[in-house]
Amino acid sequence: MSLIVDIRRDLGKFRLDVSFEAENGVTCLLGASGCGKSMTLRCIAGIEKPDEGHIELDGVVLYDSEKHVDLPPQQRKVGYLFQNYALFPNMTVRQNILCGLCREKDWGVKETRLREMLGLMQLEGLENHKPHQLSGGQQQRVALARILVSDPRLLLLDEPFSALDGHLRDALKIELRDLLQRYGREVLMVTHDRTEAYNMSRQIAVMDKGRILTQKPTKALFADPGSVPAAVLTGCKNIAGARRIDGHTVEVPDWGLRLEVAQPVGEDLKAVGIRAHYFNTATSRNRFPVRFVEEMEEPFETIIQFRFEGQAPDSPPIWWRIPKEKRPAQLPPEIGVAPVNVLLLYEI
Repeated sequence: MSLIVDIRRDLGKFRLDVSFEAENGVTCLLGASGCGKSMTLRCIAGIEKPDEGHIELDGVVLYDSEKHVDLPPQQRKVGYLFQNYALFPNMTVRQNILCGLCREKDWGVKETRLREMLGLMQLEGLENHKPHQLSGGQQQRVALARILVSDPRLLLLDEPFSALDGHLRDALKIELRDLLQRYGREVLMVTHDRTEAYNMSRQIAVMDKGRILTQKPTKALFADPGSVPAAVLTGCKNIAGARRIDGHTVEVPDWGLRLEVAQPVGEDLKAVGIRAHYFNTATSRNRFPVRFVEEMEEPFETIIQFRFEGQAPDSPPIWWRIPKEKRPAQLPPEIGVAPVNVLLLYEI
């Protein structure tokens, strides 16, 4: 299955200008709140209309401004899971799920599909419960069952874990990922949470102010985000402006040093990033004197902040994150980072 999106819409504060393709599994739109992720989903579902552009699903044109095509939501075969699940509070689980089959006239077919969904979503025995009698995870599964019972070609998930308490999220990520793999449908999910994106998706498209900055396989994106917004969204704590010296050397003025890097450096380099867990005391490469300024203990890790010897006084301290059991009794006078762990960033 394949989804092609190339749309534009004026959102006031910025212009939504999104172009991407998704196929084969879960693709995630990762971006800060208000960057246009949910509006993109709503345009794909037909709830909102772009100003112009083209949306195509498995060869079927859902929207095309030039050809004057704009299929209504009920004809798009797209399922949309809202953030709050939008279950009908006065209906039972059975009634909520059957709402997804409102166009089916054969009650035998309805009952068969209902039983399939109850089994797939592990909801047997809860058919007569109402939403307020269900846990957050059960409500999510009912909402998914109501969508999937109509056999959509594409499933849209809008911040699917935002309505859940923190302690439920990790278990439900695994549960939902397994359910989606068993069902075998194309999925487009939006989130601002990098951990959710990493755990759930095969591909990630990073959004910033209405634009897709980059789209890569999930692990490749975290290894090489390519831009400052993507580095921030994937959790990089240490970012500073940089300029190219030669093919494998960069200068970082705010840190008062030069770094050897593994990747070839492009002429349009804007910044570098170093993830907090990339620093170490063993490497002899990119090793510099440091001064430690702060330490914060977390349940399983220690965050140590330091400054390079020649670092600009108005620049923020550097984060070093290490497992608690590996914290040295005596903090070292120098810290290094392997060239392969210096991220090259080409867009601010």
